Amino acid sequence: MDVLRTPDARFASLPEFAFTPRYVEVPALGGDGASHLRVGYVDEGPRDAPVVLMLHGEPSWSFLYRKVMAVVLAAGHRVIAPDLVGFGRSDKPTRREDYTYQRHVDWMAAFVEAVDLREATLLCQDWGGLIGLRLVTENEGLSSRFSRVIAANTGLPTGDQKMPEAFFTWQQLSQNLPEFPTGRIIQGGCARELSDDVVAAYDAPYPDETYKAGARQFPMLVPSSPNDPATAANRRAWAALERWEKPFFTAFSDKDPITKGADVPMRERIPGARGRNHVTIAGGGHFLQEDCGTALGEAAMEMIRASDIAR
Repeated sequence: MDVLRTPDARFASLPEFAFTPRYVEVPALGGDGASHLRVGYVDEGPRDAPVVLMLHGEPSWSFLYRKVMAVVLAAGHRVIAPDLVGFGRSDKPTRREDYTYQRHVDWMAAFVEAVDLREATLLCQDWGGLIGLRLVTENEGLSSRFSRVIAANTGLPTGDQKMPEAFFTWQQLSQNLPEFPTGRIIQGGCARELSDDVVAAYDAPYPDETYKAGARQFPMLVPSSPNDPATAANRRAWAALERWEKPFFTAFSDKDPITKGADVPMRERIPGARGRNHVTIAGGGHFLQEDCGTALGEAAMEMIRASDIAR
């Protein structure tokens, strides 16, 4: 497995993101080449405070959560926000075939073990949910590390239901673009205009196209047919979620054509979601952390407080 590492200079002067970068190593899970991969992450707040694990999606990185982090940290909680392998400050395997759905789950499972998460709240969006919802259901040891889930503009597809046309439009676009314009893609998934320095921050992890194998491959890994390699595992995850009694909340935005309606089966099928105060956040596109980060952070803190009181 050949791996690239983004130079630190690319991350200088990021707006609203003056957090100290931290790193752990996880098994590469490949053949020849690198035996381990370095995963970059944010870890801020009191060491003994309740933890919120924030998982991003495609093609963003932990920078996406900076507004949410500000609210959660101000409330006295601890934030841990890793960059998925292939994104942000994390190492970037160069071949698209090095990226599989299962490997992404296994890489993040190794990360959770490495930082020794306990009683964590999972806050997940986009691929952060496709991966995160597998983490909380994959096995009892991993599941026991989480106390609740907050799902935002995400899902756990099995290919048994047709994906929205907006997804297939995005999937085709992602493969046909001669250059993968990460910052502009984020802009296209937002309801408001982003400043130039924010767009540049989303471009920062990728000095050139050779760093973007993961970003290119992610759209092709979404299970969109019943015969997808990840379908069986996601069906098992759904079966586990249908036994999930811990608090489960949804916080979707109202302007996302890709995940619109995906919160409904979560609320209906997951026992821990019943009777909860789920929210729809007005004015947010797919990347609601950019459009409504403060509102999402406030909603998350209210959900955590409400479920703590109900214990």
